[in-house]
Amino acid sequence: MTRKQRRGTIIIAAVSVLALATILTMFALRDSIVFFHTPSDVAEQKVNVGQRIRLGGLVEQGSVKRGGGTSVEFVVTDTLKTVAVSYKGVLPDLFREGQGVVAEGVLEPSGHLLADTVLAKHDENYMPPEVAEALKAKGVNLGKSASHPDAQASKTQ
Repeated sequence: MTRKQRRGTIIIAAVSVLALATILTMFALRDSIVFFHTPSDVAEQKVNVGQRIRLGGLVEQGSVKRGGGTSVEFVVTDTLKTVAVSYKGVLPDLFREGQGVVAEGVLEPSGHLLADTVLAKHDENYMPPEVAEALKAKGVNLGKSASHPDAQASKTQ
C-alpha cells in the first residue's frame, strides 16, 4: 500500500467514525428535544398527543384558578387560540395574568397541557424571545394591550 492510499484509508476511517458518533448522539438526544409551540399550533393539531412541548404565550386575564395546595390552572393564549394548563408546584414570583409565560409539559388528548415547569417573564419589558417572535408572527400587537387584528374583528361582528 502506498503512502497516498494509507492516508486515504485513514481519512475515510476517521470520517466514518465521526459520522457514526454523530448518528449515535442524535439518536440518544431525540427523546430529550422539546419544541416550542403557540396555542394556535396546538389548535391546528401540529402537536401530537402525549408529546412533550413548550407552550408559550400570554396568561389570559381572569383565567388563573388556584386549587388546593400548590395546584394551579390557567389559560395560555396567543390572542387567537387558547390552551388550558394545569401545574402543580410553586409559580415564579413574576407570574401573573396578561404576562408572557412558557409552560413545559405533556399534551393530553383533551388538548390540555399538564405542565411540570412554568417560566415567567423577568421584568416589564422582557418576554421570552421565542414567545415574542411567535406572537409577532401571528400578528399580535405586544404591550399592555396585547391584541390581534383578526381577534378584534371577530369580537365586533
